[in-house]
Amino acid sequence: MAKKESFFVNRIKSVGFAFKGAFLLLKTESSIKIQFVIAILVTAAGFYFDISSTEWCLQILAIAFVMGIEGVNTAIEDMANFIHPEFHTKIGIIKDIAAGAVFIASVFAIIIGLIIYIPKIF
Repeated sequence: MAKKESFFVNRIKSVGFAFKGAFLLLKTESSIKIQFVIAILVTAAGFYFDISSTEWCLQILAIAFVMGIEGVNTAIEDMANFIHPEFHTKIGIIKDIAAGAVFIASVFAIIIGLIIYIPKIF
């Protein structure tokens, strides 16, 4: 019988799997690459405009939310393609809904960005 690994070892492995997943997402998905570049640009803008701690928190949350939802969307699309590789109306609806979640998160992230930066630019 194999020795059961400790809670700590399992957590370290879980973090490793999560890091691998995040790296795969950044390496393979063009949409997340665009979002990553935008995240770098707004981070640079945050330093340039010296945004407040609250604004940093909102900006970081918006970035994390959009990129996290994009990861979930990618996982849903990949799973749907694996389960049903040929076109299927129901799979198409599922993929559209997942993409819609990314769209909603992105729109609200843009609104947050506008609220933060419009007063600083004008």
